[in-house]
Amino acid sequence: MKRTALTILTAGAFATIAFDTFGQALSPLLGYAKLAPVGLAGATLKSVFGAAPSGAAYLLHTLTGLIFYVVGYFAIARPVQRAVLPQLHWGITAVVYGVALWVFALYGMAHLVAGMKPFLGFTGITWVALWGHIVYAVVAAAILELRGEVLELPRKSITAAA
Repeated sequence: MKRTALTILTAGAFATIAFDTFGQALSPLLGYAKLAPVGLAGATLKSVFGAAPSGAAYLLHTLTGLIFYVVGYFAIARPVQRAVLPQLHWGITAVVYGVALWVFALYGMAHLVAGMKPFLGFTGITWVALWGHIVYAVVAAAILELRGEVLELPRKSITAAA
């Protein structure tokens, strides 16, 4: 359990660094939009609680990347994929999970919670966010997979009545 928790934190740290580096440094250097995940976190906090105290948005972004998104892959996406399509490579699962994170962030949180345009109006930031979430998911999944951290769902045997 301790090893799994450490691996989840490590995966989240490296994935968050990859996401932020891609979205806030590499993308603008290449002439594309710059991500503002802390701004989205602040808008979400303000919408839900009526205020976003100084530092709270940064903390929300950090905790989401460090823990929550990784746990989503570890405890939901990968176990479900292994139960439904066990031969599918984890990399494909990670890419699909990254797209799901993008939908959650830009439609669920930005639009439904914070009241912004769906997918931020499909501007340049939308597509950088898509690739950023995919990068995040692939990095997190790769670390979990390299460390052998795969949650096994309990399987019940079904026997037919004779």
